[in-house]
Amino acid sequence: MTIDATHDPALQSWVESANSADTDFPVQNLPFGRFRSAAHEEWRIGVAIGDQVLDLRAAGLTDHADMNQLMGLAPNERRALRRSLSDGLRRGSAQEKAWQAALFAASTVELGLPCRIGDYTDFYIGIHHAATVGKLFRPDNPLLPNYKWVPIGYHGRASTILPSGHPFMRPQGQLKAADAAPRLAATQRLDFELEVGLFVGRGNRLGEPIPIASAEEHLFGIALFNDWSARDVQAWEYQPLGPFLSKNFASTVSPWIVTMEALAPYRRPLVRPEGDPQPLPYLDSEANRHAGAIDIELEVRLQSRLMRESGIPAQCISRSNFADAAYWTAAQLIAHHTVNGCALASGDLLGSGTLSGPHPEQAGSLLELTQGGKQPFGLPGGEVRSFLEDGDNVTLIGSCSRAGFRRIGFGRCEATVEPSWR
Repeated sequence: MTIDATHDPALQSWVESANSADTDFPVQNLPFGRFRSAAHEEWRIGVAIGDQVLDLRAAGLTDHADMNQLMGLAPNERRALRRSLSDGLRRGSAQEKAWQAALFAASTVELGLPCRIGDYTDFYIGIHHAATVGKLFRPDNPLLPNYKWVPIGYHGRASTILPSGHPFMRPQGQLKAADAAPRLAATQRLDFELEVGLFVGRGNRLGEPIPIASAEEHLFGIALFNDWSARDVQAWEYQPLGPFLSKNFASTVSPWIVTMEALAPYRRPLVRPEGDPQPLPYLDSEANRHAGAIDIELEVRLQSRLMRESGIPAQCISRSNFADAAYWTAAQLIAHHTVNGCALASGDLLGSGTLSGPHPEQAGSLLELTQGGKQPFGLPGGEVRSFLEDGDNVTLIGSCSRAGFRRIGFGRCEATVEPSWR
């Protein structure tokens, strides 16, 4: 991914809110998503610019409203579209008058899932999360032997991926106390998972693996992702096949996909700790070693119902970074997912797995932050949390910063826990 004129930090937009220093969506970002201005309308393709949404079809940049079709464009076509957007939205553009009619205030529209998500795979690439959770259950052997050789993943359920802002009910499942028979009940150990979601752009044909050298050509971009978990249900059901009801009840994704092109300035080398095995050849390339990691600052905020009613803002309970947390890169996930001939399609979602940093305050889940519930923490107003309570709202925030470039953001990924139906 190359840095070009669209990343110029001096660029200003005629959409004045996009020039604010604290906006997530300056003209250097230009993330894609779907919106509608009234209930029951068809979804339209939008691009976030400041506090506005540009309707691509109304602006004459596409002749359809199919986000998945747009995501499937060839890399050169995607770059050309980004250049057209950048040119048309920058200050002094000849498109200003025509495009003003294609703008909607973000506060007045509904933002949905950024695309149709056909399939969802959840990976487990956060090595600090894997090690910390492993220590809770296997103190003498926290990381299993395959972890540093193969990107671990499993197939999730796409039908319960929800757009940011959509609440969900506390799930139920089988719970098993140490000296009692299992019972059906609502989870008492509801947790969040701080993740990013990688969206596939161009797919591949069945039986045709994607080489790592071209893997990122098949990625459209990245959003924030919260893969909620019922830890007590998970503990009883996960052996021998892994989580099921503990994970398939809800996942939340942010509405805007920040494109791989927008992320070009925020790349880092992939660095393996000394003594770790080097990736097998199909998971290795010079480009991936040089700039495979992506520097995304991540934050988790929690606000209880009592805090909202008392006017107390959400509290930051964790900060992490994608590049620091992830043992495997986005390109490696695509190469591994398809090495057996598996076909990916436009709109498929790959979850990163929980992205915890190396320090306790960088935990990407309550399971880690409270050491399995043994070390609860306090909230403003005197409340205490080990796991999530009804009425709790969790918000994920992400941004990219680098000297010499504009800060760009991902918007918000948030949801509120509602009581169980039982």
